Amino acid sequence: MDLWERARAFAGEAANWSQELSAEATKRSSALVSETAKKSKEIFSETASKSLEIAAEATKQADLLAGQIKHLASDIPVPSIPPIPAIPPIAATASSEPDAAELERYGITDDLREFVKDMTISTFRDFPLQDEPEMSDVPTVSNVRQDLSEWQARHATLVLSAVKEISKFRYELCPRYMKERKFWRVYFLLVNSYIAPFEKKSLEELKVKAEEEKRDSQKQASQASTTFEPKDTKAPIKTSSTNPEHDLDVFLLGDLGSDDEGPVDDDDDLDEDFDKIDVTTDVELQGDPIAIKM
Repeated sequence: MDLWERARAFAGEAANWSQELSAEATKRSSALVSETAKKSKEIFSETASKSLEIAAEATKQADLLAGQIKHLASDIPVPSIPPIPAIPPIAATASSEPDAAELERYGITDDLREFVKDMTISTFRDFPLQDEPEMSDVPTVSNVRQDLSEWQARHATLVLSAVKEISKFRYELCPRYMKERKFWRVYFLLVNSYIAPFEKKSLEELKVKAEEEKRDSQKQASQASTTFEPKDTKAPIKTSSTNPEHDLDVFLLGDLGSDDEGPVDDDDDLDEDFDKIDVTTDVELQGDPIAIKM
């Protein structure tokens, strides 16, 4: 009985101790939580305060640096910037649409466009044309075979850009169903009645132009040969005089009447002087023979 009482007493004491320990633990936990919250609040406040101080200091330093830059910039002369000229409109490039005059010159007319609209893929693919052996050494420039004539090549280039149907047919047919060479042969056979007059007119104009250039070149060559023709600078040959005295004078004294030393008209005066000398010599010989001997 005493043992039972003692056990009950011990259990009651243990329960009291447990309650006291729980209360103490709760109290200490609450104190610890309060202390932790207080410390966290203090740390947060201190961190916020430090952040504000750092931001203020950074702002102050930025303002100081901006003032220094502004002061230095005020001392640097600012060059005057010339006004930017207006950008002219972009000129049409070679890839732009050709003008109506060129299209008309190469036979791309409204009638041709209407005729092409009635064509289909089968028009080219089923055209009764025997294939010719491929010419592998014929180059292709600007999507056009160069085995065409100059006029046909330009017509083909223009029709590819101006008539979308032909460009579409060529894209779908070449080279899957036919070669490039056959495509253009079929095309020019189909549209021959529409473009033949224009091609003929162009060839005639080229022929006339070639003839005019040939005549101009011949004329210039003729004028050049006339301008640079050498002149005859050879002096005329003097004929011999029929006067024997004059021939003797020329033999003894030279041709005093040449162009280099005087006019030809002085020959008569020289002849008279020589005649006077001859007469005087004869007189002296007859009157004073001794003087002549000396």
